[in-house]
Amino acid sequence: MNLLLTASGLRNATLRDALRDLLGKPFASANIVYVPTASVAEPGDHGWLIADMNRLHTLGWREFDILELNGLPRRLVRDRLAHADVIYVSGGNHYHLARSITGNGLAEDFLELLESRVYVGLSAGSMIFSRNLTAHSADVIGDTADLHVLGATTVEPPFGLYDWYLKPHLYSPDFPERDDAWADRIIERADFPVYFIDDDTAVRVTDGKVDVVSEGRWRFGAGTG
Repeated sequence: MNLLLTASGLRNATLRDALRDLLGKPFASANIVYVPTASVAEPGDHGWLIADMNRLHTLGWREFDILELNGLPRRLVRDRLAHADVIYVSGGNHYHLARSITGNGLAEDFLELLESRVYVGLSAGSMIFSRNLTAHSADVIGDTADLHVLGATTVEPPFGLYDWYLKPHLYSPDFPERDDAWADRIIERADFPVYFIDDDTAVRVTDGKVDVVSEGRWRFGAGTG
């Protein structure tokens, strides 16, 4: 399983090269499917989504598909995902994304397909692999509002592959509160490991091995709560 879990997509050459290495062939020879599901639960201006989609499209794919996970038959969703070499899942509300995967019975399909495809996550799309994606972690991280806006108080992690949690946009000007003091407070409360990554960084998982690729800054906290 090859995952490239970014905060803000392929914003620099290091991250683009990391994807090319995972893919093992030129982008022009590959199909990509872009999943915007998490974004539809996020209010406000979606210029960031359009910018990310345009940036990704300019890499020159053989085929660039866009797929919403809700409202389509499961078999059709699976077939569209299976047609892609790269499954790219965008940002927004990670709880809505997780609930869309579990609610539509897609978790097993995703896991099976990712044995032979590359997954790229952006923000919410990068946060759904932890077994600590729970109401407890929402309280620890300070994300309960994102869960409650869905009319929910609980969330089931769709995959539960890793004990570590990923929190994006460290030091981001779009999230000015996400500084070292913010990360320190989370680490003090957390009883699980947390990767904090900035917008030029990704956590890479290659056949079970986890490392970080970056042109920016990141932190790792083992959790002391």
